[in-house]
Amino acid sequence: MINFEKKQIKIISFIIAAVFVLSIVAIGVSQYDTGTAWAASSSNVGVVDYRQLVSSSPQLAQVRQQMQDEQKKAEDDFNAKAASMSDQEKSDYANKVRTSMMEKQKELLDPIMETVKANVQSVADAKGLAVVLDKNSVIYGGQDITQDVMSKMKKQQ
Repeated sequence: MINFEKKQIKIISFIIAAVFVLSIVAIGVSQYDTGTAWAASSSNVGVVDYRQLVSSSPQLAQVRQQMQDEQKKAEDDFNAKAASMSDQEKSDYANKVRTSMMEKQKELLDPIMETVKANVQSVADAKGLAVVLDKNSVIYGGQDITQDVMSKMKKQQ
């Protein structure tokens, strides 16, 4: 059996650890390059600016107006009832109104979201895209179909 001194054991341990760390780094670098090359060569991935499509929807102006009307009604109702309410009742009522407004907003926005989603799917199918991702979550690559979807939505008006 070989007898090592403490100093030799530390040096050997350090060398083993360094080789291990360098191996992990080398594997990571090789995988990174492979992933980038694969993503760049992948032509069946599309990207779309979902926020832009929703905000350019003609129905959005109607939704905004309806929400402003609902908010005005809620404020008037709250102001009329607030004089006879305790602070706790005011807080509870405000929370109830806030929840109601959020539900109303979701109810009004859902049809717009579904329309955008259907148009994205239609354009993606026509272009032979297997996957469409939101542009804001993609750093590099993908075929941008935002303008094509916007054109399709405008034709449906």
